[in-house]
Amino acid sequence: MSLDTSLRDAIAADLAETVSDYEDFHRSPELSMQETQTAATIAAKLQGLGLDTHAFGGTGIVAVIENGQGPVVAYRADTDGLPIAEDTGYDYASAAEGTLPDGSTTKVMHGCGHDTHITVGLSLARYLVDHKDLWQGTVVMIFQPGEETGEGARAMLDDGLWDSIARPEVVYGQHVWPGRAGHIYVAKGTAMAMSDCLKVTVTGKQAHGSQPENSVDPIVLGAYMITRLQSIVSREISGREMAVVTVGTFHGGLKENIIPDSAEFKLNIRTFNEEVRAVVLDRIERIIVAEAQASGAPEPMIEEMYRFPRCYNDPATTDRLLEVFGAELGEDQVHLDQPVTGSEDFGAFGDDIDVPYVYWFFGGYSPAKFDGDEPPAGNHSPFFAPDDVETTLETGIRAALTAVLSSVGK
Repeated sequence: MSLDTSLRDAIAADLAETVSDYEDFHRSPELSMQETQTAATIAAKLQGLGLDTHAFGGTGIVAVIENGQGPVVAYRADTDGLPIAEDTGYDYASAAEGTLPDGSTTKVMHGCGHDTHITVGLSLARYLVDHKDLWQGTVVMIFQPGEETGEGARAMLDDGLWDSIARPEVVYGQHVWPGRAGHIYVAKGTAMAMSDCLKVTVTGKQAHGSQPENSVDPIVLGAYMITRLQSIVSREISGREMAVVTVGTFHGGLKENIIPDSAEFKLNIRTFNEEVRAVVLDRIERIIVAEAQASGAPEPMIEEMYRFPRCYNDPATTDRLLEVFGAELGEDQVHLDQPVTGSEDFGAFGDDIDVPYVYWFFGGYSPAKFDGDEPPAGNHSPFFAPDDVETTLETGIRAALTAVLSSVGK
């Protein structure tokens, strides 16, 4: 299957306007679960297409495009930015600021390409509305907040998304990344890792730095915990499995000659299956508790900050998409890829109602950038943004339309 000529012509004719929309979204990112202006802009553009919009999960926006009897499918785009100071040098670079949960102010950037996702999603809705002669059924457009913190999908689902909106038979989504512009990358089966984030508070006993014998030093204790945690992957997980345990922050004390009464560190854990996840989490708790006992300290507090669910591409649906993507974009530009250790909450939309889904990636870099002397910046970098915006957006739109129309096209 490939797109109708009328769709390709429309995409080409609208490309300058599409790029302008992208640049507007790029200039004005908002932090996770704070996407009020972004949501308002999305809703206004959807309403301008004659669609009713519905709010879920605070700043999530949903529109249902109905076109007679037929299959029901859903397409999801995420909308939040990141606390990053942009350094791309583009004239449409973000200068936006936001407020973090702790009250501090930060620069904000669409450093993971969600501006691209919004633009592609709105274009998909536009072409489905304008070309109803080419398809039949129902398409649910989901614009999800809070992907970066793992909050958004769950917030929308807990707010009754599938209780009040037509339930789809399949869910589609995609993500821009540092691949070649014009190319699609799809994994079959496990597509992305599950992720857990934990905060550990270590309690000690404060004393003067000159009298360590009167203390229980939470910094030394925390250091032993962190060092021992690194042995979980190397010594307790089979080499046939994937797991990553990363300690990303460690804070303790206020003055160099005071042994503090507490310290805190945060972990991020990535796994590909539930069995390995359970083992890793069990070993983390065992090590942390045992090290505290060995130091004569109270049992530490281990708190779950957030969790990303699995992202498992339905194999049969993936095979079908590989075929139609190849027909539309060219087989040499569609790649069956390996799972990535990044995480997404997209899978919750399908897993919650037990329907298949597929999530794929599309490249954002020109050949000159991709094949340059230095590797191009990846997602979550202050330097990340597509340098071939037209090809990136055009590919994302064509891929989204091809996927959706493979289910509802006439």
